[in-house]
Amino acid sequence: MQAARRKRTEAAKSRANGKVQRRLAAADREQQILGEAIRFFAEVGFAGQTRELAQRLGITQPLLYRYFPTKQDLIERVFREVFLKRIDPQWARLIGDRSRPLEDRLIEYYGHYARATYTYEWIRIYMFSALMGNDINRRYIRIVEEKILKPMCMEIRHHCGLPLAPEVPISEAELEHVWVMHGGLFYYAVRKYVYHSRVNDDFPSIVRRAVAAMLAGIRAIGAPDMREQEMA
Repeated sequence: MQAARRKRTEAAKSRANGKVQRRLAAADREQQILGEAIRFFAEVGFAGQTRELAQRLGITQPLLYRYFPTKQDLIERVFREVFLKRIDPQWARLIGDRSRPLEDRLIEYYGHYARATYTYEWIRIYMFSALMGNDINRRYIRIVEEKILKPMCMEIRHHCGLPLAPEVPISEAELEHVWVMHGGLFYYAVRKYVYHSRVNDDFPSIVRRAVAAMLAGIRAIGAPDMREQEMA
């Protein structure tokens, strides 16, 4: 683990040393800082010091602050780059395409989602953020719930022949039902990139089984009671 980290640090320094000899255009320098910041925070978390990041880049700390005046500004940019930019509006359209079976839609969606998010940088930054109490996770979860999971709940209602009226809000039980599947697939990536444990390389097969199990469970026990939240 430590040896791998040293190699990544040395590689970063080598990249930086190759670039420090020439002046970069402002946009290129900003992108260089951002790219190395993503790798840096994925390795050490948001507790990492900008002084060390500047050293890895082969630039001065004041130059880094010229592009990102505060560390929080840099973190916000990393959040937009790593999390927000990877959310594809086509995902919601795919989930809501009722011309196709729901199972096929969900399997295809998770294939796209995993390719966009289940990466070394994404998973580790997400976990480091949670451990530091940063609000990145809470903000991202709200986005995922509104743009992905609640639309999934509506499609499950349609799949089960339940009311689709917008005035009937998605209940906590419905949302948690989908979170169980979503979280289980996420944990696959955590085991791979955080715990560095052995995982099954056939991720598409894992997705197919998870989706099939969730829908089979609904058929067997019924959908979560939409009235549960109102009765609590």
